[in-house]
Amino acid sequence: MNALISVSDKTGIVEFAQALHALGIKLLSTGGTAKLLADQGLPVTEVAEVTGFPEMLDGRVKTLHPKVHGGLLARRDVPEHMAALKAYAIDTIDLLVVNLYPFEATVAKAGCTLEDAIENIDIGGPAMVRSAAKNWKDVAVLTDASQYAQVLAELNNGGLTLKTKFALSVAAFNRISQYDGAISNYLSSITFEESASTPVRSLFPGQSNANFIKLQDLRYGENPHQSAAFYRDLYPAPGSLVTAVQLQGKELSYNNIADADAAWECVKSFDTPACVIVKHANPCGVAVGVDSLEAYSKAFQTDPTSAFGGIIALNCPLDERAALQMSKQFIEVLMAPSFTPEALAVFKTKVNVRILQIALPPGGSSDWDNGRNAMDIKRVGSGLLMQTADNHILTLVDLKVVTKVQPTPEQLQDLLFAWTIAKFVKSNAIVFCKGGMTMGVGAGQMSRLDSARIASIKAEHAGLSLKGTAVASDAFFPFRDGLDVVVDAGATCVIQPGGSMRDQEVIDAANERGVAMVYSGVRHFRH
Repeated sequence: MNALISVSDKTGIVEFAQALHALGIKLLSTGGTAKLLADQGLPVTEVAEVTGFPEMLDGRVKTLHPKVHGGLLARRDVPEHMAALKAYAIDTIDLLVVNLYPFEATVAKAGCTLEDAIENIDIGGPAMVRSAAKNWKDVAVLTDASQYAQVLAELNNGGLTLKTKFALSVAAFNRISQYDGAISNYLSSITFEESASTPVRSLFPGQSNANFIKLQDLRYGENPHQSAAFYRDLYPAPGSLVTAVQLQGKELSYNNIADADAAWECVKSFDTPACVIVKHANPCGVAVGVDSLEAYSKAFQTDPTSAFGGIIALNCPLDERAALQMSKQFIEVLMAPSFTPEALAVFKTKVNVRILQIALPPGGSSDWDNGRNAMDIKRVGSGLLMQTADNHILTLVDLKVVTKVQPTPEQLQDLLFAWTIAKFVKSNAIVFCKGGMTMGVGAGQMSRLDSARIASIKAEHAGLSLKGTAVASDAFFPFRDGLDVVVDAGATCVIQPGGSMRDQEVIDAANERGVAMVYSGVRHFRH
């Protein structure tokens, strides 16, 4: 049995090759891999000895030879194939271990040049992988170090099964697809301007090649008559929903996942202990507190009716006291970075509650992009809309006071809090806040006035007074009537983007009503 090993990432390869040698498998290799194995005392034959040709063109040509690809592609059950190998003195290659030049890592580096990218496009590696994967019944192809252990276990137990060989082949073709997709994405994002001496790279490539890995099939989609599955990025960001570990509960549904993502993305925006309760993709209650109990208790007050059957996300550890309070309501999904054993024990009898543990991204909310999607994609008929994600962070220095009344320091904090939440509420969004908690949320209405009225109605039903609240509007007030509605409800300060043709009319109305108003300079439409 012959194994050809040629790897760029040499993680675990020495130990794997030693194990293969111990099984009596002959080792073939190329370049740096061959040197590494030889330095470790392993008997290894360089591919150049097999082909009779030295490595050429700075290593660009090593394995592109019939004595390599013949040994990979020959079907052992076809007499003519085996006769051809014998006629040309070609040995079979039964095990191929290849990982590719680090193209993706290279182009991800700041300052990567087109020349750097081109030099990290592997040619011989993908060609060998495709040959071996095509001939999967006779050749096992390994493209990742994570596969070494299982392959060795089976080799030590009588040989590789067809099931494993086929799975390795599928993984190999997937890897080639990912690799070629990355090359296409990069190269089609490069343009040469007539007057420019260096190429320009666009955020949006000429061809977008997306690759995702299926995590699970779902029972159904948004509705029972729809089929669905859940996928993750090839390289998920730390702190993203797909990195969650489910500690208990039923299988997540399509809607659970969509709502959980909305809650988790929102709660990650806060550095202090925070709780977000989501229903139908909209935050219905958000609050900060000294711990998980206070944050949850305040968030729940906003809209206890909508919180029933909701999704709860915390950015702080969940302890027993908070768990006991939460257990009084019906919860679909509960998320936190950690849980005390006592908190988990509270929910042991509530077996249907889905509990997810997700590590927060390093860097906190100040490192906004860490753990967030860089791009947003929306499917439309036979096409995609692609945009950079709405990862804008608003700070106090960004605010522009446009009224005679100046907001107090406390009001400024409430305005920033309200603005953060409005970003995660479906447009048109109106959010009333006070003292680090939502007091009323109006979402998804065709009219901003209706969103404001709904927020007021919800606050009234929850027994909350909007007197002295801060209010955020995700987009500008086109007329003064929107401002009048929120001030009539009790708001004393307002944050909005500005930018309307009637800005001065709205500013004059705010001055007339004696409220403070600040401009954010950005809007947060969410459809």
